[in-house]
Amino acid sequence: MPEPHRPEGGFLLLEVLVAFVIAALALAVLFRGAVAGLRATDIAGRYEQAVARARSHLDALGGRASHFVPGVATGDDGSGFRWETHTTPVGSLTIAGPPPERILLYRVSVTESWSAGHGTRREVQLTTARLEEEASATP
Repeated sequence: MPEPHRPEGGFLLLEVLVAFVIAALALAVLFRGAVAGLRATDIAGRYEQAVARARSHLDALGGRASHFVPGVATGDDGSGFRWETHTTPVGSLTIAGPPPERILLYRVSVTESWSAGHGTRREVQLTTARLEEEASATP
């Protein structure tokens, strides 16, 4: 049986179409991977901003000798970020001495949240413990 005639040095139309389909599929996979990488980079950047903002709020609350008010406070941090602090008394300790000193322990948490698009919200929460000297009733 004779073989089909094939022009020398050329490709059949079917071979060219198959090559284009394979190239298009490879490019689609590469494009999807690049978009996913860019999206992940953006998400990581937003988490980094949220952690920095939450740390800033914790620093603003101060450390020992600050006055903590138990409860919840909220606010807008700009750029789509919202913050919320929760301050809860945990316990107290009396240190003997002239005069005796009473130390209060608080649990403080700061939550930074933002919209991640498509109706979803993401958040970062930092929690710490802080000490406060109880105000003395005697001058």
